[in-house]
Amino acid sequence: MRETSSHSSSIINILYCSCVLISILITCAAVDTILVNQIIKDGDTILSSDENFKLGFFSPGTSKNRYVGIWYTNISTCTVVWVANTETPLTNNSGILRVGQRGLEILNSNGNGNSNSNSTVIWSTNLTVSVTNNGVVAQLLDTGNLVLRNQEGIIIWQSFDYPGDTLLSGMKIGLDLKTGKDIHLTSWKSDNDPSAGSYVLRVDKNGYPQLFETRDLDRQSRFGPWDGLTFNGMPNLGLNAIFTHQFVFNDNEIYYRYDLVNNTLVSRMYLFPDGNIRYLNWINRTQSWNYFSTATIDNCARYGICGPNGVCNIYNAPPCSCLDGFEPRSPKDWNISDWTSGCQRIKPLACGTGDGFRNVSGIKFPDTNVSWYNQSMTLGECELACKKNCTCNAYASLDIRNGGSGCLLWFGDLMDIRLYDENQEFYIRMPASELTSPTSSGNGSKKTKKKQTIIIAVTISLGLVLVCLIFAMYAAWKKKKKAQKPDLGPGQGRDENYANESHKDDTELSSFSLSVIAKSTNNFSPNNKLGEGGFGPVYKGVLEDGLEIAVKRLSKTSTQGLDEFKNEVKLIAKLQHRNLVKLLGYCIQGNERMLIYEYMVNKSLDSFIFDTSESPMLDWARRYRIIHGIARGLLYLHHDSRLRIIHRDLKASNILLDKDLNPKISDFGLARRFSGYESEVNTNRVVGTYGYIPPEYAVHGLFSVKSDVYSFGVLVLEIVSGKKNRGFSQEEHNDTLIGHAWRLYKEGRSLELVSSSVRLSCVESQVLRSIHIGLLCVQHLAEDRPTMSSVVLMLGNENALPSPNPPAFFAEEELPILTSISSGPTLGSVNEITITLLNAR
Repeated sequence: MRETSSHSSSIINILYCSCVLISILITCAAVDTILVNQIIKDGDTILSSDENFKLGFFSPGTSKNRYVGIWYTNISTCTVVWVANTETPLTNNSGILRVGQRGLEILNSNGNGNSNSNSTVIWSTNLTVSVTNNGVVAQLLDTGNLVLRNQEGIIIWQSFDYPGDTLLSGMKIGLDLKTGKDIHLTSWKSDNDPSAGSYVLRVDKNGYPQLFETRDLDRQSRFGPWDGLTFNGMPNLGLNAIFTHQFVFNDNEIYYRYDLVNNTLVSRMYLFPDGNIRYLNWINRTQSWNYFSTATIDNCARYGICGPNGVCNIYNAPPCSCLDGFEPRSPKDWNISDWTSGCQRIKPLACGTGDGFRNVSGIKFPDTNVSWYNQSMTLGECELACKKNCTCNAYASLDIRNGGSGCLLWFGDLMDIRLYDENQEFYIRMPASELTSPTSSGNGSKKTKKKQTIIIAVTISLGLVLVCLIFAMYAAWKKKKKAQKPDLGPGQGRDENYANESHKDDTELSSFSLSVIAKSTNNFSPNNKLGEGGFGPVYKGVLEDGLEIAVKRLSKTSTQGLDEFKNEVKLIAKLQHRNLVKLLGYCIQGNERMLIYEYMVNKSLDSFIFDTSESPMLDWARRYRIIHGIARGLLYLHHDSRLRIIHRDLKASNILLDKDLNPKISDFGLARRFSGYESEVNTNRVVGTYGYIPPEYAVHGLFSVKSDVYSFGVLVLEIVSGKKNRGFSQEEHNDTLIGHAWRLYKEGRSLELVSSSVRLSCVESQVLRSIHIGLLCVQHLAEDRPTMSSVVLMLGNENALPSPNPPAFFAEEELPILTSISSGPTLGSVNEITITLLNAR
């Protein structure tokens, strides 16, 4: 028995030592590797050999869900670059990661922390792996790539083939033409949710390959075609010293990749949840990500914004124009900034020898979705190939290196063109009559050039002579008229001069006489009066041709002086948008100053939402459409118009509704134009309406586009609730409407804010989204509020929204000391007070 016992004890000791040895071997295995039967529990991590990347379980943002991901090790802010189980998160800390029969596997161990029979596989690499030997391993490489190797050391799976929202150095975006695998970036739904969002960046192989960003399958931005060095039209990509770039296109695969020149740098390309695409560089000094190149940089980056054959120029207002030799297909839509129909040729092509080519440079090439290419042709051969095909509309070199080579032909309409700092030449097919010079077509002899030079010189000379004669005749006529003109007195003369000045500013505006306006309004009859604002009454009028108009007549005691009147005329004359009220003309005669607008049959928004009898006419669908329309109008003012305008008096009474209840922003008497890169202005003269002005403006006199965003947020909450922010009362507290909305939001009771007149028609998700956006817009600090471009984006999709910070409650007793208040009631809301002068503290 003793021998047996001793023998058994020896065996146990040997087994114990073996287990300890195996445990030591597993523990001492490379920290960047996961072996078969090795378990990574929640809280454990593996580290790449250079210690730059770490893999383990994490929770993104404020989420409590658990995911397996890879993130940077030595960066203070947790920056995740890849996530495995994006669609199947764990709700607790019972997850484990292992190498199993399906390759890499994530299991829910149901709280016991072991991979037993009760565990459930929630994610895997979906491979068939033999785990009878220890040859299969997972390894986290220094590049941030997680790979799975078989017994021969061959990579059988890698995370780089399944990217998320981040492109790292050495990764690819593209297509494997043999297997059909599509490797692309997909945005997260939000910073707290890594599941697939709305935005995707991928290679499109139709025609000549390009990169496209899509949102829910709709094209948002386009990058390309590749010109040998960079994507045509992508900012700073080819000239950046940090990266080298490749675009590989052969029979086996099509892909784009970049590589860091200096591996000590930490950089990434990131697709944000809101669709922005940026190249980011980590700065140790500031401990922050700094973006040095943005792909979606401005409004012209939006795909096809100017329609077929249109050209976008971000420095123009409006930004869209037609190519030379083209005209708008729908002038009516074009004039209201709807460019989707694009442009058409003024003169048709003759085909064959009747056409030539105009050389254009400095543009981003059109979409190559409908194109043909040949990598060996010369540029001359390319021109001949295009000329022989009557459906070919343009051609260019495929590769700009070594003086240019290859041929790219475009067929059909030319889509998504913008002016850009590109030197690559682009040749557009034109009728011979549209080619004004030999250089445009690339043909012509010296004799022809000389002849045309003479013709041009003679034409210019004759034109100058004619202009001088006309100017002299005009000066003589003006001098004669001035001598015959009676003296109107100092005040009248000043206003008449302004009438001439305004007319010169915008020849489309009409100057109406006082007699015409008086007749149209039945001599300003009280029966024609639509309402009264702080600057005077507004009347309905009907001109002799039957056109209905609204006449804003400045009262003699109006707080709007001549400067504000001039301001309103000059600003509105240059603004054209479907969500802005249209100014038809003006009248200046004697002491009378009037503005003539298009008539809005449904008057102002406040006459509906604050009136219990009229409120049911605006169901939720109409209110939501009104919110969208106001947002688009403000976006136009802040970003897309030829001027950058801050309205400064956005409120319900200044939103007019047309016959179809479409909103139009009105009353630009207090608007301010920003110049250059001006983003914020300080003033001692604060204007606006109490209840709609933000705290930084009321207290410190600082206004910016974020001032209008604040007013918009108040307006959204008023539209949803049917209550005014000013004078709002609630039994259980003394908050303003903003404060009440915030309280309900924090308690998860936001639906209680909805007006009783629309509760039956409301769409719960839209209502909650509108309230959430409204609260984002009224946050206390201006820098926390979104831009109107972000607001329009948030209204148009269902992505998760950031959490708002506490708003500026701005209770009535907190109002700063006013030095001058005009109590004149505003149009359609006789109880509002308009602030006209405020000394900033």
